[in-house]
Amino acid sequence: MSPLTLKVKWGKESFSIPFNPTEGVAALKSSLEAQTKVPANKMKLMPKSKGLWKGILKDDFDLASVDYTKVKPDPSVNNNGVQILLMGSPAAVDTLTGPKVKTVFIEDLPEEEAAKVAPEPSGLINLGNTCYLNSVVQCLRVIPELRQGLVSASSGPSGGASSTASNSASNSSNGNKMLITTLKDLYNNLDRTAKPVQPTGFVLATKMAFPQFAQTAPNGAPMQQDAEEFYSGLLTNMAMAMPVSSSNHNTNTNTSSGNSSNNLIDQLFGIEMEETYTCDELDGGQTDETNNDMQVDESNTEPTVVRHDLHRKLVCNIQGGSDASSQTNITHIMEGIELSLNGKVEKRSEVLGRDAIWTRRQRISKLPKILAVQFGRFYWKETPDSQDHAGVKCKVMKPVAFNGILDVYDFCSDRVQAVLKKARDEALAREEDRIAKKLKGEEQTESTETDDKNKMDIDETKGNEEEDEDLKAALAMSLQENDNGNEKEAIINPDEQVFIGHELPNDFQGKYELFAVVTHKGRDADGGHYMGWVKAENQSQSNNNSSSNDEKKLRKIADTDEDNDDWFVFDDDEVSPCSTEDVLKLKGGGDWHMSYLNFYRAKK
Repeated sequence: MSPLTLKVKWGKESFSIPFNPTEGVAALKSSLEAQTKVPANKMKLMPKSKGLWKGILKDDFDLASVDYTKVKPDPSVNNNGVQILLMGSPAAVDTLTGPKVKTVFIEDLPEEEAAKVAPEPSGLINLGNTCYLNSVVQCLRVIPELRQGLVSASSGPSGGASSTASNSASNSSNGNKMLITTLKDLYNNLDRTAKPVQPTGFVLATKMAFPQFAQTAPNGAPMQQDAEEFYSGLLTNMAMAMPVSSSNHNTNTNTSSGNSSNNLIDQLFGIEMEETYTCDELDGGQTDETNNDMQVDESNTEPTVVRHDLHRKLVCNIQGGSDASSQTNITHIMEGIELSLNGKVEKRSEVLGRDAIWTRRQRISKLPKILAVQFGRFYWKETPDSQDHAGVKCKVMKPVAFNGILDVYDFCSDRVQAVLKKARDEALAREEDRIAKKLKGEEQTESTETDDKNKMDIDETKGNEEEDEDLKAALAMSLQENDNGNEKEAIINPDEQVFIGHELPNDFQGKYELFAVVTHKGRDADGGHYMGWVKAENQSQSNNNSSSNDEKKLRKIADTDEDNDDWFVFDDDEVSPCSTEDVLKLKGGGDWHMSYLNFYRAKK
C-alpha cells in the first residue's frame, strides 16, 4: 500500500504527516510524538473522516484493514484526505531546558576557590590559651604592606643587612627568620581555606622567640599571656628582619630630629615623639629651696630639654596621667591620650645642683601610616598587707569611649600641625562652598562634581609654587614663638622639605579610621579571653552602592555621622559578622569584651 498524507488536528494547530498504514499504530504514534512532543502512551487519536475506526484508536487496531478509497472527509473541513483528531499535552519534562550557567555550590568548589567566595574569613584554632596570639594575628592580617614585607623577608637573607651581623647573632637571626616564615605561611593558609587553621608552627616559633610565652601553670596547661606584650615583641622581631635600604626610603626624609626609619615596621607603625622637659622650680625666677635668700635670675634659668624618641603605639591612660598621683577621670580615648603625653617627672637640674620636678610634654613629630593605641587596662597594685608582699596585677573596668575616626592634630608638634592645617583648611573651604551651593539650590550632580575635581587638580598643579610658598610661610610663623609666647625659637628654613610620615595619603589631615580592635573579657588580668574585631575589606553592596539619601541614612549609626560598616569578630576558630555599632560598644564598664588595642590607618 502506498503512503498516504494524514491531516492532523491538534488543538488550534493543524499539520500533515506522511502515513503508511502497513507500519501500524505504534509507528503512527511515534511520528506524532516527534512532531508534537506528546508522549505516545498519553496520546488519544480519534477519526474526523468517516470510514476509519470508531472512537479512540487502540494500539492493536490494524490500520491496513481500512479501505482508504472509501474514506469520506469531514464536511466541516474543505480539504480532502484522511483526517484525525489528536488529544494530549506535551510532556513538561521535555519542555524544560537546563540553566545557561551551571549552578555550583560552595561545598562543591575546590578549597582555595571556596575561600575566595566564603561569606566569612577563616579563623584560628586555640591551641591552649593562645587567644592572645590569634586575636593580634587576625588584626594584622589585613595590612597589605605588612603581608608583602613578610614575603620579602622570608625569601631574603635571614637577619639583616650584612652577613657579618648575621653571623654574630645567628641564633637570634634564625629565630627571627622562623617567626617571619611561619607567620607568612600561616597567613597563606588562612587565605587558601574557609576552614579554621591550626597555627601550630607559628605558636612554636613564638615560644622559641619569646620564652616567657612558653610558661605553664602548675597543672601543665599553657598560661594566658598579654596580647599587647605579644604585639610589641612581634613588631620588635619583625623590625630586625625587615630592613629597608636607603634607596627605598621616601624622598622627603627630612625630619626635625634628622632620624629616618631603617625598617618596614617603623615606616608603618613608627611614631616619632618630640619630648620637651621644662623645670618647674626655675620657671619665672623662683627661689632655690636650699638658698632662700638668693633670687634666681635669667642667667640661672634651666634651659628647656628637647629629645626625640621612636614609639610604635600611643597609650590611652585610663588611670589619669602618666604620674601615679594623678586621678583625672577619663571617659574618652582623646582625654586618655592627652594625659599620657603630659606629666611630671623628677630629674636632675644642673642649675639647682639637685633633682627637681620637671614638666614633660610629648608631641608627635612624625606620623605613622598605621596607628596603634593601647588602653591602659592593666596595672600592678602593691599589696603591703599580704603575706608575700608580691603585689597583684589588676584590671581597670571603667568605660572609655572611642569613635571610628581618631583625629591626632592636637597631639602633633607645631611643625606637623602647620602641614596638616593647610590640608584641613582646604577641605573646610571645599565643604563650606558645597554647603553654600546647596543652600542656594545649586547642588551639583555627580558628573559636575567630577568635572570640578578635575579642574581643581589642574588648578592645584598650576599653583604648586604658590602653595609651597604659603606652606613655608605658615611653618615659619608657627615656630616663631613657643607655647608661652615669650621666647623666640629658631625659624624653619623655608626651603626645607617638611616630612611628616611615610606613604601618607595626599592632603592628609591627621585623621585615622579604625579598622581593627583587640578586646579582653574578664576581670582577671592573667586570665580572661581575647578576641579580634576586624573591619571587612569588601563592604556590602547596600553600603557601597547607596544612591539615595534614605539608603545612606540606613548605613549610619543612629544620631551620629558614623558609617555602620561591616565587621567580623574572630573568637578563635569561630568567625561571625558584626557592624561598627557593635564595635563602638566595646568601651568597657562591665563584664563584656572591652577594647585593649585599637588599630587605625591613615584616612584618605
